[in-house]
Amino acid sequence: MEVSAVKCFFILGLVAISSFNYAYAAGECPRSTPDMEAMKLIPCADAAQDPDASVSSSCCAQVKRIGQNPKCLCAVMLSNVAKSSGVKPEIALTIPKRCNFADRPVGYKCGPYTLP
Repeated sequence: MEVSAVKCFFILGLVAISSFNYAYAAGECPRSTPDMEAMKLIPCADAAQDPDASVSSSCCAQVKRIGQNPKCLCAVMLSNVAKSSGVKPEIALTIPKRCNFADRPVGYKCGPYTLP
């Protein structure tokens, strides 16, 4: 009887985990949330607040990774974590250009902003 209860609990746990992963995969950022991805952009803090600040190579690397999915990049730049960190979206969205990414999604609409 105990073995059945353990099996049932294990199966319910697997269903919960797969549902959790599916929810993230269906969002803007696969396997994550915009707030979680925003935490990875800490090296971009100064560049996201000051258009004259230099953009570090570690910032560019993270933006390149997230920017492969423009919908995710947009959600990250407009996330609650970004807002509470003092990120200015109109400046943050210039980072791909400031990193000289030739394949950036120029003209992509991000809320009220457009990627340059």
